[in-house]
Amino acid sequence: MARAIWTGSLSFGLVSIPVGLYSATEDKAIRFHQFQEGTTDRIRNKRVNERTGDEVEYADIVKGYDIGGGEYVIVKPEELEAVEPGASRTIEIVDFVDLEAIDPIYYKSTYYLAPQGNDAQRAYELLRQAMGQAKKIGIATFVMRSKQHLVAVRPEEKVLVMETMFFSDEVRDPVREIGSLPGDLTFKPREIDTAKLLIDSMSAEWDPENYSDTYRERVEELIKAKRQGETIVSEGETRAAPVVDLMDALQASVEAARHHRPGNAKVSPLVSSSDPKAKAKKTAKASGGSSSPAARTTKAADRPSTEDLSGLSKAELSKRAAALGIEGRSKMTRDELVSALAPAASSTPARRRKAS
Repeated sequence: MARAIWTGSLSFGLVSIPVGLYSATEDKAIRFHQFQEGTTDRIRNKRVNERTGDEVEYADIVKGYDIGGGEYVIVKPEELEAVEPGASRTIEIVDFVDLEAIDPIYYKSTYYLAPQGNDAQRAYELLRQAMGQAKKIGIATFVMRSKQHLVAVRPEEKVLVMETMFFSDEVRDPVREIGSLPGDLTFKPREIDTAKLLIDSMSAEWDPENYSDTYRERVEELIKAKRQGETIVSEGETRAAPVVDLMDALQASVEAARHHRPGNAKVSPLVSSSDPKAKAKKTAKASGGSSSPAARTTKAADRPSTEDLSGLSKAELSKRAAALGIEGRSKMTRDELVSALAPAASSTPARRRKAS
């Protein structure tokens, strides 16, 4: 069980609820260490004086605020401490606002708030249910790690969620940042209707399991392949799509969207087909793991195979696995999902393809 990263109380009016703060998300981005090429020597970063090149101890470093023109205002740690917000153990709700009133652009990081102790359970659950029924979000401020935060406390199905937020002067004005925006353009009713039809054709129920980090999957495949000594290939340069008539593009998109599946994305193979090991694995996978002559000579059009699964994204494979009740699917790799789904795919007669 995770430990709270902050403990204190959540208050509204004269009610105070002891709560703990827990991280609601985790960053699964793959990180690498740096090495000098051709060696196993790690690269380390050091703090050095840019004029002398000498390394500087952390205790001897002060901070400077750039005021332009090469001038800085030097601030010492003890001077910053003097203006830090006072220590506080309270998340004090000052306003309740409508659920839809906050633009998501204001949200930063997400945390769970959990009641601390049996005595806090009833007041915590009362607040969660009341906020849910009223469709309200609590706006509060609190101090963590010597920094003041603006936060939104919102009710979820089983827990109160706290979102740290940007202050208003931290959200950039799009017109000032970008310049000219096409807000005054007008369109023919047919163009709007076709665009709305495309949106309707691509609409789906939100399911986070439909989407996955395909780049991270490719990096994991790359690392796995390199550990096994397999040959890695690079994809060719992606060319920009040609400019076409807007209505033609919309109508073609509507037609293509008739077969739309949420989160439909393919991950291209990283392993070269000229690699004997890779080719053997691919052959075994396509034949359901069999290497017998009978399996190899069966016509692809007439045999059930896992080829229909090989073009699906991990999210699509996970969704099929969930429908079949396959246990442990959330921890499976893409290849493991294909293998787990192979028996079900083989039990369904494959469509016969027309002879070319």
